Amino acid sequence: MNEQEDQDSNEESEVYLSVLCNHGQLGVAYYSMVDCAVHFMPDSQDNNSLRLLNKVIEDVHPKCLITSAKQEHNFAELLKKLNTIETVLYPNADFVLELSKQRILSAHLPFLPADLTDVEKISYLSSTLLFENTQTMRALGGLLKFLNKRRMGLELEDSSTGIPILAIKRFMLNHLVYMDRDAYNTLQIFKSELHPSVYKLASGVKEGLSLYGILNRCKSKFGSILMRQWFLQPTRDLEELKKRQEVVEFFTIPRHYEVMTMLQNCLKNIKSIPTVMRKMTLSQISIRDWQCLYKTIYNALCIRDTIRSLPQSIVLFRELSKAFTDDLHYIATLISKVIDFDGSVEENSFTIKPNVDPVIDEKKRKMMGLSDFLTDVAKKELDDLDSQIPSCSVIYIPLIGFLLSIPRLPNMLDRSDFEINGLEFMFLSENRLHYRSSRTKELDNLLGDLHCDINDMETAVITQLQGKILEKALVLNDVMEYSAQLDCLISLSEAAREFSYVKPTVSVQGVFRILQSRHPLLELCTAVFVSNPVHSSEKEGKIKVITGPNSCGKSIYLKQVGLIIFMAHIGSNVPASEAEIGLVDGIYTCMQTKESVSVGLSSFMIELNQMASALNNSTDKSVILIDEFGTGTNTVDGLSLFVATLRHWMKLGWACPNIFVSTHFQRLGKLNFLPASALHRFLTMETTVDGDELVFFYQLKEGLSESSYAANIATIAGMPANIVERAVEALEHYRTGEIIKRINCPQNEQQLSRCLAIAEKFLSLDLDDSSIDLQKFLKQEVVL
Repeated sequence: MNEQEDQDSNEESEVYLSVLCNHGQLGVAYYSMVDCAVHFMPDSQDNNSLRLLNKVIEDVHPKCLITSAKQEHNFAELLKKLNTIETVLYPNADFVLELSKQRILSAHLPFLPADLTDVEKISYLSSTLLFENTQTMRALGGLLKFLNKRRMGLELEDSSTGIPILAIKRFMLNHLVYMDRDAYNTLQIFKSELHPSVYKLASGVKEGLSLYGILNRCKSKFGSILMRQWFLQPTRDLEELKKRQEVVEFFTIPRHYEVMTMLQNCLKNIKSIPTVMRKMTLSQISIRDWQCLYKTIYNALCIRDTIRSLPQSIVLFRELSKAFTDDLHYIATLISKVIDFDGSVEENSFTIKPNVDPVIDEKKRKMMGLSDFLTDVAKKELDDLDSQIPSCSVIYIPLIGFLLSIPRLPNMLDRSDFEINGLEFMFLSENRLHYRSSRTKELDNLLGDLHCDINDMETAVITQLQGKILEKALVLNDVMEYSAQLDCLISLSEAAREFSYVKPTVSVQGVFRILQSRHPLLELCTAVFVSNPVHSSEKEGKIKVITGPNSCGKSIYLKQVGLIIFMAHIGSNVPASEAEIGLVDGIYTCMQTKESVSVGLSSFMIELNQMASALNNSTDKSVILIDEFGTGTNTVDGLSLFVATLRHWMKLGWACPNIFVSTHFQRLGKLNFLPASALHRFLTMETTVDGDELVFFYQLKEGLSESSYAANIATIAGMPANIVERAVEALEHYRTGEIIKRINCPQNEQQLSRCLAIAEKFLSLDLDDSSIDLQKFLKQEVVL
């Protein structure tokens, strides 16, 4: 490598990565010296092995990693392995959210107008930064502190000169599809609602009617966790999608229903292995944990045997068959041979089975024979006692040893009365006196503390067992990973069979051809659902402008387009008769819902932020859904921004995103605001007027809507007939240029004559005559 190449390599490695990981929530931001820009990734869910974070580090190649000194165990273990990367630890207080926001506002951002206030900066930056992503914002705050302290390239500059941040860019891993929080809300992918139980109303929530709610039929906890992770991180890895699709397709075949049911019954019993393993390492494992582990391994073996009988041409089946090795049988055999579960539950402590340790077996035999032996000893002791004592017994108490127990006599009132020659008084319990005698001391020396010895020896055996199982931790982790995948895919296949979904053809070609598409949620809420096609390609056009009256189905159509594309990117079948879907890198929405309204921002301001995000980050592989942009502001302003945005994308030619937009701006097509191009097409939802009634067909067709049908929509909404009639009358006068007369206030002939006289006088005035006083004329002739 020559000197220039070496220098270029060093520059490429000048990346400073800030990471926060808390309960699986990952926040990532980094600064690159190559473009002097801050790059951030939206909050993401990671698994226990931090696979996503490892992928980030692999792609970014950081020179330095900045994080909090307060770390979770799995993150700390990862840092130990990154010995070639410099690690900088800051106190957790340096990553406080509010402090991080202040650092962002005070950072040197040359691309911002200089005269912006803090509030205006937040509004400006909100189109790029996701302030609601708390983990990312905190990571960015830590990164800015690091940049201010290190001052790379500014070592000789004045301390007031800040590190220049020339841009703030969003980055996503190449194999993931970007989805912002508004997209999840507007498409109703997730929807939390209060729990119906009165006992959980205060804090309990459950999943409402949502895509996740109808697709998640997982039987194991970790299956549900992985399903949510798939939803939060839809993939564009074609090989991974095909791997998922072939499993879903296999289990949707009716003849495989019995096998699927058998596997689901086993998956119900797959418990939290990582929790059990963590308790093992801390020596805090209980009998219940051992039972769960044994049950999990037993069912994992059942899953393996079942899967091995299925076609190994399916990738997941082949991988699972190899991953579930004979180590599982080894672990199950060890546990079943060593632990006596019934005895452990009865004794409330670990008990091992016979023939595991001969020394323990011998001590247990002694314990079992103690009863008869101690009876004989008690008889001898009674012969040596005063004749007034009617009976005695020899008992064994752990940690204390063997004791002579006699009943308390009526004349034994005080402690001085308890003294008996040759015996050492120990204590009084339940009206019986306990003593040490020479024989009980001999028993202590002869037999020792059997109970404690047995417990200690059994604990040592259990510790050895734990060590052998921990050596096989890899196969147990594979059980969790592959069981969760299998659970998710069976869940998706179950939903596909129930709702008649079809397997989509997913390819790298940017073509969308979906026939008879349906909204997966709305079709469950209505008896009849009208399906519609989805086309987006160079042949069909990449920009679809949909017009039509309210309630005609425009918004539903946009959402079902987004949902179907999303479902294809998690490996699910889709609600359609046939589907060909190109891989996308992001799904952007510009729609309004109650959940997306932020405090302090107007409805239109939120729309602008959403649109800015799509403009700044979308590519030709993105899908953009826009629903009635500009309705929250002046018609001219909203239409102007809307047209300018569409024309901007049209200038990109076939490199523009796939855009589906609904609007009430019918003039968009009638006044030719958009240049003629094969890029865009006008569509509308078919309607007809039957008398005074507006009939919706919910069927997509080519063309523009002829009217907004506002009066008909008002009638459907329940507006009084007289108000609707008056509105129609006023609208007709407005269109024809006639005067809109006030109702309930008819003009009389005298008033009309006076108005005409005033108009004639005004027209007779010579306005060029400087002597005419118009103010005087208005006061005398017009003002009453």
